[in-house]
Amino acid sequence: MTLQHLLSVVSTVLLVTTAAHAEPPKAAVFDFQLANLGAQSPTDADRARLGPLTDLLRQQLQESGRYQIVSTDAVRAEVEKGSDLRKCGGCAEDYARTLKADVAITGEIQKVSNLILNINVYVKDLKADTPERAYSVDIRGNNDTSFDRGVKYLVKNNMPAPPTEATEPKR
Repeated sequence: MTLQHLLSVVSTVLLVTTAAHAEPPKAAVFDFQLANLGAQSPTDADRARLGPLTDLLRQQLQESGRYQIVSTDAVRAEVEKGSDLRKCGGCAEDYARTLKADVAITGEIQKVSNLILNINVYVKDLKADTPERAYSVDIRGNNDTSFDRGVKYLVKNNMPAPPTEATEPKR
């Protein structure tokens, strides 16, 4: 083996290893919001579920290796006094940029009735400036167990795999 060939092999291995261990993108995951579509208004229980559900989404995304979660605390007060993140003309993206995030993630719960609900998560890649991607799961039952299972299913089965999986060598 020539020195040139050996250097080529070593640089290829280093490149693949570096790509496989690249840090996941930084994501600002904003608190879930309610999008009531049914005849019944959201209840206090519906509103109380949003915080723990957001925490679960952040945890699942972090543990999956998809994203490195950044705190949204610095903009929380501004978000809370503003309008719905789904209807504010890109304010979630602006907040995420303020937080030095690569990705803005918003979520909403659509309550059609106490039996039919949707969990929607929207992901906007700020670095690539690609169109926003939407991920959704329907759940049945307005209870904590249904929501927890729905978020876990959404992250595991609907959202794209972590970026490092595509670059790791096949074994």
